Amino acid sequence: MAFLYSPVTIFILGAVIGSFLNVCIARIPEGLSIVSPASRCPHCQAPIRWYQNIPILSFLALRGRCAACGAAISWRYPLVEALTGGLFVLVVRSFGLSWVGLVYLVFVAALVVITFIDLDHRIIPDVISLPGIVVGLLAALVVPWLTWWAALLGVLLGGGILFLVAWGYEKLTGVEGMGGGDVKLLAMMGAFLGWQAVLPVIFLSSLAGTLVGVPLMLVKRTGGKLAIPFGPFLALGAVIYLFWGQEIIDWYLVTVGMEPRMQLGR
Repeated sequence: MAFLYSPVTIFILGAVIGSFLNVCIARIPEGLSIVSPASRCPHCQAPIRWYQNIPILSFLALRGRCAACGAAISWRYPLVEALTGGLFVLVVRSFGLSWVGLVYLVFVAALVVITFIDLDHRIIPDVISLPGIVVGLLAALVVPWLTWWAALLGVLLGGGILFLVAWGYEKLTGVEGMGGGDVKLLAMMGAFLGWQAVLPVIFLSSLAGTLVGVPLMLVKRTGGKLAIPFGPFLALGAVIYLFWGQEIIDWYLVTVGMEPRMQLGR
């Protein structure tokens, strides 16, 4: 049993799942099946043998090139595999091999897919976020500190706040500043994390977006206007909150001279 809890074992499992997530990232925006056909080189369409599809290791062994045609393989593939493996280790360390752990393994896997699809295509697929809301609501049945009402309020609060922000920005400027995909994504996060998470996730994602966006605007000299996808920053904020939210809130309350009161559970 100790072997199952080993970080190495969990990382390998996560990397294998990450290999499948790469398929989802590539095919979902195109409306293609994520089950068939089997993995193929995107350049020459040659089937990828099982021994050429070992997470991370095959990329290193092939030196980042297709074995059939020699075309370069994107570094994105091993990155997604390693990222998923690392997130799986964090989930199991925080929640154990349990139903709660399974819930948040599904959650972080969905965030990985959403992040890279949004980076590539500037969309957040409804096929992930909408079922994700339902799964998040059902998760309240097995997560001890997440009541069904807290999850439902999280959906309404998360989706409602971003909807009002997007609506207000468009009314004031005449330009769409935030897509509906971001609204549904935060609603999904509220379902998995509860209503208490919504404002911290917005704050953390906005802070991360500012730290990345402002230097990019200065480098690209866009005059204060730069379109960057917000989904990845929401995903980052949700991950930070999931693993370190209680510690961050406690630190803030102590900093401002208040006694920590809010408990996120676990």
